[in-house]
Amino acid sequence: MPWKNNSGGGWQGGGGRGPWGQGPGGGGGPRPPSLEELLRKSQDRFKGVLPSGGWGGKGVVLLVVLVVAFWMLSGFYRVDPDEQGVVLRFGQYVKTDPPGLRYHLPAPIETAVTPKVTRVQRVDIGFRPAGEFGRSAAVGQRDFAEESLMLTGDENIVDIHASVFWTIKDAGKFLFGVQNQERTVKAVAESVIREIVGKTPIQTAQTEGRQRIEEDTRRLTQGVLDYYNMGISVQQVTVQKVDPPNQVIEAFRDVQRAKADKERARNEAEAYANDIIPRARGEAERLLQEAKAYKQEVLLRAQGEAQRFISVYDEFKQAKDVTRQRLYLETMEEVLRDKSKVILGTGTGQGVVPYLPLPELQKRKTP
Repeated sequence: MPWKNNSGGGWQGGGGRGPWGQGPGGGGGPRPPSLEELLRKSQDRFKGVLPSGGWGGKGVVLLVVLVVAFWMLSGFYRVDPDEQGVVLRFGQYVKTDPPGLRYHLPAPIETAVTPKVTRVQRVDIGFRPAGEFGRSAAVGQRDFAEESLMLTGDENIVDIHASVFWTIKDAGKFLFGVQNQERTVKAVAESVIREIVGKTPIQTAQTEGRQRIEEDTRRLTQGVLDYYNMGISVQQVTVQKVDPPNQVIEAFRDVQRAKADKERARNEAEAYANDIIPRARGEAERLLQEAKAYKQEVLLRAQGEAQRFISVYDEFKQAKDVTRQRLYLETMEEVLRDKSKVILGTGTGQGVVPYLPLPELQKRKTP
């Protein structure tokens, strides 16, 4: 039905304006084209593309071929270097394509999604960064006690903040293996950390054991995720905080200071013991060696005296008078060696024998 600008009410009335802004009749500019004219022009243009014969059988076949060709070409798609192509056939997972120009059957038979697989994603346990809560938490971070409070191997409570960094290893498994992938990663990592901390003393967890907790958590979490067939690779686990709860942190610090003082006193005592004990052992060894030497000296001296006495006795048996006289002289020499002497003669005369005091002269000469 051709459109006509008849007179009537509203914009179709005598004084109104048409829908394109022109007035009725010939005084308002060119009239708009009718719908029949538009359809006729479109048909003429399309007939110009078709071969002679208009809408004959060959034209329909060519049209179908072109449509099918364009439909088949729509199956090409590109996978970027940081992506993997996941092909779905009627919504069911079929395969995973590597980066490059790839092809799948056109929609609606097959479709493809290309998730980013090199982007490192993060899951926080025990806290959330301030940016996740808008302007109300612009400073600091928000703690979640139900996640962060854990029991250690020596039955102490610690407040742990940890982060798990992971990437997609297999996009097909990631998309269709488990629902709520991020929540699953978080639940598995939290469970693993609780298990490891439950076997670790609090002092070890706060000091040298932190690195071991991180490595064991990464390894065990990766094992559980592989068992779930999630297609996720755990890159790193970082433990950012291992502290007692805020309610008891001061008391815990007092205990730690007391333990430090105890350890310091023990080290000082061990240092003193390491200093005095070797010295005492050395002194004891010296006395023991001196006693052994004295024993050997006395023993050898006694043996020498006995041997000398036996030698003298043997000589005495052979020449008693000579030996007796020699013993007398040797004894007197030993007794009177350092004494002042006056020699008296037994014969007639003055009774005093002249004596040259050679030892006295020798003493005077020596100083």
